[in-house]
Amino acid sequence: VQLQASGGGLVRAGGSLTLSCVASGGTSRRYAVGWFRQAPGMEREFVASISWSGGSRNYADSLKGRFTITRDHAKNTVHLEMNSLELGDTAVYYCAAYDGPPSTTAQAMGVQAGDYTYWGQGTLVTVSS
Repeated sequence: VQLQASGGGLVRAGGSLTLSCVASGGTSRRYAVGWFRQAPGMEREFVASISWSGGSRNYADSLKGRFTITRDHAKNTVHLEMNSLELGDTAVYYCAAYDGPPSTTAQAMGVQAGDYTYWGQGTLVTVSS
């Protein structure tokens, strides 16, 4: 599975952006998708995840209510809608995926980067004041 993330850009604080992650190759397989981000000088951190069915979604506590993850099976795409953006949301955003059902309850949460097999190249989101 190859992942292509897009939709990043420059936005003012309080604005919105929607990121997209398009999967290609092997998309007949069932895969869960997560979004992570990495700010300059910081560790990569979990943002949101969604199960294959879309029925299970998980968010970083600090982002609940502002970010929404959805998926469109027909387009092999997962979206991350980001609202009320803050300066602290500035980062490179990565989408990631793993095949098949989760092996553990922890993996089902989608929080750990190490649980993901496939990674996109990242898209830069810059929030300005």
